[in-house]
Amino acid sequence: MFCAFDGPPLILRLYGIGKALRAYEAEWGSLRPAFGGTIPGERQLIVLDIATVQTSCGFGVPTYSFDAQRDTLRTWAEKKRPEELVEYRALKNRTSIDGLPTGF
Repeated sequence: MFCAFDGPPLILRLYGIGKALRAYEAEWGSLRPAFGGTIPGERQLIVLDIATVQTSCGFGVPTYSFDAQRDTLRTWAEKKRPEELVEYRALKNRTSIDGLPTGF
């Protein structure tokens, strides 16, 4: 689900099947360049096979203003060696918030 937080009110819902794609997987090399330069600490892309798209009014969605990008991930990751990032993900990213395996 995506919400418009400025401009005309709108909610966009995408229905289908998604998967997380990590840097060590074959598809990464063909898809990742579409997003520009690499970001220190980046972990995955989400690939969606969309079956249905639905929009709704979004009249109840509040407006927000963008202040700035956070640099916390970049700053943290730039202090790590590549093998430290791999170790961290193996330790901390094995399961999702709801306890499902992530593939890391």
